[in-house]
Amino acid sequence: MSDGAALAGPDGALRCPWALSTEDYVTYHDKEWGRPVRGDDALFERLSLEAFQSGLSWITILRRREGFRAAFAGFEIAKVATFTDTDKDRLLADPGIIRNRAKIEATLANARVLDDWPAGELDDLVWSHAPDPATRPAPRTLSDVPAVTPESTALSKALKKRGIRFVGPTTAYALMQACGLVDDHLEACVARRAC
Repeated sequence: MSDGAALAGPDGALRCPWALSTEDYVTYHDKEWGRPVRGDDALFERLSLEAFQSGLSWITILRRREGFRAAFAGFEIAKVATFTDTDKDRLLADPGIIRNRAKIEATLANARVLDDWPAGELDDLVWSHAPDPATRPAPRTLSDVPAVTPESTALSKALKKRGIRFVGPTTAYALMQACGLVDDHLEACVARRAC
């Protein structure tokens, strides 16, 4: 049993222990999680997927990611903003995604809100909440990684104030981790040196 410290993966390299349960996680951890994500559509995808993950395991979302992309027009804000009630019914019947009415409705509503923002505004807003990396020591174990921070709380409030739904402080922090605003790879993790 791990004490939350980095563990050797299939190749012998040390990794965050959460990443070692499946090959899908190893790939996501090594190639994507914690690396900077920029651009409104890319951030809309991550924001939407983090909202769908709420209450579920990330692997459930990760394994359906291509289904989500197909169902939500590649998460292009301008396209999703035009979705109708017919599209909502299609999404509610799509076995390739999580068919949660509240999360689907929030994703469609968020796209409509974001479609009215100037290009780059979501990117600017999200990244304006990135903490100074010099003020954040590398976590040594999983117990050193917070679920919520003052920055994620501020990001959540800023997004909600602008009309974005389904983005509490914990979801905002997961977004910050996934999109590289913070580097929560453990100090000994091979991916920390790669970010």
